[in-house]
Amino acid sequence: MAVQLVALCIDAHDPFRLARFWVGVLGWDLAEDHHGDGIALAPVDDTGFRLRFLPSEAEKVRQNQMHFDLTSLAPEMQEQTVARALKLGGRHHDVGQGPDATHVVLADPEGNEFCVIEAGNNFLAECGFIGALASDGSQEVGYFWSRALGWPLVWDQDEETAIRSPRGGPKITWGGPPFTAKTGRNRLRFDLAADGDPATELDRLVGLGAARTDAEPGPYGEVEMTDPDGNEFTLWPGRP
Repeated sequence: MAVQLVALCIDAHDPFRLARFWVGVLGWDLAEDHHGDGIALAPVDDTGFRLRFLPSEAEKVRQNQMHFDLTSLAPEMQEQTVARALKLGGRHHDVGQGPDATHVVLADPEGNEFCVIEAGNNFLAECGFIGALASDGSQEVGYFWSRALGWPLVWDQDEETAIRSPRGGPKITWGGPPFTAKTGRNRLRFDLAADGDPATELDRLVGLGAARTDAEPGPYGEVEMTDPDGNEFTLWPGRP
């Protein structure tokens, strides 16, 4: 038994505007968000999950727990990606990377960080345009997500971990300590769909180290949970 990662949810003050930005950056298709009043993007590559932009009035007060690493096949592609993002409303962003960094750190129109990685990055060489969801997190949480999704570990050194779907798509990475202090609900969160009986999958996730939050089940039977690092995710009884 397992669950499927079906979406990455992103809170937004203006979901449509933010979705249009990412359409322009990624080249994905706008899609209906069946469960909620947000807007979705459907991948046109092997990414394997959607993006869901959900309305929220919460202010961004810290660096996000996860961000995109976008790949480049050549130096010119890195320059083009940066120029395209800036034209669409993104901006350069300082996270302490320093002047000698070979990657470029940007933020989307609502301040969500992402990186445009230099050409020739060996770690992301087999991945697509979204090379990774780079996450702040422990070795334990990397092990949890590997077991929860049934994705193999493709990196496990010095408390840094990474997993990747057997079907391809981006890696999900966790950088190990030191950790950024968590203050409030994460702006980026996973949507999972139960492969089989939802109650059985919920119990399995709890057995792996997840926990239910105090929130009541949603109108479709969806349940909010947290992983071992306290990051929120939602378990759906079917594809949201």
